Amino acid sequence: MIDLSKKHITVTGGKGFLGTHLVRKLREERKCPNVFIADLPEYDLRTLDGIKRMFDDQKPDIVIHLAAVVGGIGANKENPGRFFYDNAIMSIQLIHEAYLRNIEKFVILGTICCYPKHTPVPFKEENLWDGYPEETNAPYGLAKKMLLVQSQAYRQQYGFNSIFLMPVNLYGPGDNFDPKSSHVIPALIKKVVDAMGGKEAAKQRMQGINNPNEPNKRNDCNKSDKRDEHDKHIVVWGTGKASREFIYVGDAAEGIILATEKYNKPDPINLGAGFEIKIKDLVELIVNLTGFNGEIEWDTSKPDGQPRRMLETSKATNEIGFKAKTDFEEGLIKTIEWYIQNKQ
Repeated sequence: MIDLSKKHITVTGGKGFLGTHLVRKLREERKCPNVFIADLPEYDLRTLDGIKRMFDDQKPDIVIHLAAVVGGIGANKENPGRFFYDNAIMSIQLIHEAYLRNIEKFVILGTICCYPKHTPVPFKEENLWDGYPEETNAPYGLAKKMLLVQSQAYRQQYGFNSIFLMPVNLYGPGDNFDPKSSHVIPALIKKVVDAMGGKEAAKQRMQGINNPNEPNKRNDCNKSDKRDEHDKHIVVWGTGKASREFIYVGDAAEGIILATEKYNKPDPINLGAGFEIKIKDLVELIVNLTGFNGEIEWDTSKPDGQPRRMLETSKATNEIGFKAKTDFEEGLIKTIEWYIQNKQ
């Protein structure tokens, strides 16, 4: 097991959603005094110049590579070339330069998008090469998948210690709520809050239904078939039949740290929460938690994406002792409350 408190650690993408939580955990919970962030605008890791300058400046023992160009279904459909090129060129050069400089350990964050479109549920690591990824996010997923190939090849030929982790969709405070690039949970939260008349209206509604002194009020509200004439309708992509698994960002950060401390093998590891929820049920849950009473319109001309997603997570438990701890509903409440309190 590596004592991270004695290492110089670089976190690429450390200013991002996951990076912010990971850096905080390293500094506050693992008491690591030497944690450095490699992110735009200081370092453009898509360029070899930017990569070399980062290594010269920070001199890390360990690199945790989170930086990526990411987005939801819409962003993937609009930017397949960019999502492939930026993610591939950045990471391939970064790993190679780390090898040339004898970095002690390199942690690569992959994605559930690496898996084939019709992977049996739950997704097992050994299913990774059984087919082609779902078409809308295949360029992104394949760019990430090539990093596993590079990681294993460099370990085999050069003895380079790199590991590959595959998390499910993240959510939590600090998520990306930009409708042009956000994933499903923040996109839905923003749509619902906007339709309720904004954050102040949503805040007041949530305070009414999530009052711990009135435990049955939320259920009473949910049972009502009445629609509030002040709440506008929302449009949700797809049919609602697709399923997803979500992991709270703090849990994902803990899993990455545990793998950095304990795991030194070539095979990839899934990081998930071990449950599956249909998008239709997710929408209803967010509606109930916010008290939204407007209509929900399903735009079936838009794609569902991969039909089902849920990871088999026993390897993470057995190899690094990781198990997600955050209850999904409570995690959603924290995410909604953060959005209402912090976003402009």
